[in-house]
Amino acid sequence: MSEPLPREIRCVLIPSGGVRLLLPNAAVAEVITLAGVEPLPDAPEWLHGLIEWRGWRIPLLSFDHVAALPEDAQDQATRVAVLKAIGQQAEMPYIAVLTHGFPRLTTLNAEFLLPTHDGNELPFGVRARVLVRDDMAVIPDLEGIEAALTDALATT
Repeated sequence: MSEPLPREIRCVLIPSGGVRLLLPNAAVAEVITLAGVEPLPDAPEWLHGLIEWRGWRIPLLSFDHVAALPEDAQDQATRVAVLKAIGQQAEMPYIAVLTHGFPRLTTLNAEFLLPTHDGNELPFGVRARVLVRDDMAVIPDLEGIEAALTDALATT
């Protein structure tokens, strides 16, 4: 007999490029301070380059193309959320996302998570737009992002 699904899930809201990314807490390996970024020639706008982390060279991306930060936004120390890749590719076990501010832990159940899709096409890298309590957030399309990263890294 299979076990019932959990009623609640621990999640993290990661501020990135004017939006909050909603991910399971288990998807985040670590949050670090941004150090050197190795730019990649001819990379897509959302791919900033590669960073070094624990012996790995991992791709660094942002969600600036989804919702740009407002002109009057306060400049906050940029951090990086290192995420566990879900594609199970030996050469890319992690990806990194620029953050603006600190990620926030939250516990969710179905009552606190409402889809807000308006019928328009979602931007690249977004699986869904949701309302988490009073916060608008996006659920990133990690499978699509990882596939695009594999293609982008193969051509750079």
